[in-house]
Amino acid sequence: MRYESTVNVSDLITALLSALSDRRPDCQGSSSCEFLYRLTGSAWFAESSYWVLLKPLRVALILLIAVAARWAVHRTINRLVRTTTQGAVPTMLRPLRERIPSATLEPEQFVPERRRQRAEAIGSVLRSLVTAFVFGIALLMVLKEFSFDLAPLLASAGIAGVALGFGAQSLVKDLIAGLFMLIEDQYGVGDTVDLGEATGVVEAVGLRVTTVRDGRGVLWYIRNGEIVRVGNKSQGWALVVVDLPIGFAGTEEATAVLRTAAASVALDPELASKIVEEPEVLGVEQVTVDGSVIRTVVKTTADGQFAVGRELRRRLAEALENSGITAQIAAARLYPGLPPQPSPPPRGEGTGTGGAT
Repeated sequence: MRYESTVNVSDLITALLSALSDRRPDCQGSSSCEFLYRLTGSAWFAESSYWVLLKPLRVALILLIAVAARWAVHRTINRLVRTTTQGAVPTMLRPLRERIPSATLEPEQFVPERRRQRAEAIGSVLRSLVTAFVFGIALLMVLKEFSFDLAPLLASAGIAGVALGFGAQSLVKDLIAGLFMLIEDQYGVGDTVDLGEATGVVEAVGLRVTTVRDGRGVLWYIRNGEIVRVGNKSQGWALVVVDLPIGFAGTEEATAVLRTAAASVALDPELASKIVEEPEVLGVEQVTVDGSVIRTVVKTTADGQFAVGRELRRRLAEALENSGITAQIAAARLYPGLPPQPSPPPRGEGTGTGGAT
C-alpha cells in the first residue's frame, strides 16, 4: 500500500513559529533577556539578544569611548603645542637654556619658528603614543567581550616585548635620547654644534638620527643614543678670543695699538649689530720663549661670531704690521739676543734719506 500526503510548507513554518513563540525563553536570570521577551514576545530573540544585540552594542560603546578619549587627549596636546608656540611655556617644559637666567641674554632672542617646529615635533610623537595606547587597550577589551583568553596573549606579548627589548635596545635608546633632545631643545636645524666625532651644521634632527654636515662638506649620520655631549655654538652669545704674539716689543705700545684697532671693529656699521659688547684688550696672556702674547676678546651674537672674529684678526694683524711691531718680531727670530729696536714710524711718514755705512 502506498501512502501519499501533501504538506503545506507555509503551514509548517507557521506552526513552528507558533511553537517557538509559545515557549518561554531560558534567560538564566538575565534582566535584558526578560525585558526583550516582554517587549517582543519572541523567546528566540530574547535568548539570542546577548550575542545579537548586547555584544555589538558593548563593542560599539568601547570603540566610541576610545575615539572620544583619543580626541580629548589629542585636543589637549594640540592646545599645549599652541601655548608653547606662543611663548607661555610651563617651566618644566622649557628648554634647558631658558630655565637658567645666565645662559642667554633675553628669552626674546629665540626664534619663534624654531620653537613652533620643536613643539609640533613633540606633539606629533605624543599623539602617536596616545593613539597606540588607547586603541591597544580598546582592542584588548573587545577581545575580552568575545570571550578570548587574554592571559596567554598578554604573556606572549610580554615575552615578545622582552625579546624585542634585548634585540633592539640600541634602537630604544636612540628613540628615548632623541625625544629628550627635542624636549630640552639641545640643538636644532641650522645650529653649529660639536658632537665629539663630528662638528658642523645640523641639517636634520630626528628621533633616532641627527644629521650634521662638517666644514668639508661631509654629511655625518649620528645616532642620538651615541651622543654623550653636545657643544652648541649657536645659542645665546659667543666670545671671540684672539691671542697675538708681539715678541719682545713694548707691551704698553702693543696694547695701545691693538686697542685702537679693536675699537675700529666696533665702529664698523656692517658689524655693529653683531657685537654685544665692545672689544677689550685684556693684556699679556702668557710669556713664551718668543716673547709676550696679548689677548683681545669681544662678545658677539651667536651667528655673528665668525664674521666678527675674522675681521678682528685682520685688523689686529694690520695694526701690528703698520706700527712696525711685526718687523721687530721677525728681526728677533732671525737674530736671537738682538736688543729690541725702536718701532719705525707708521707708514706714510717720511724719515729722510740716510747715507750708507
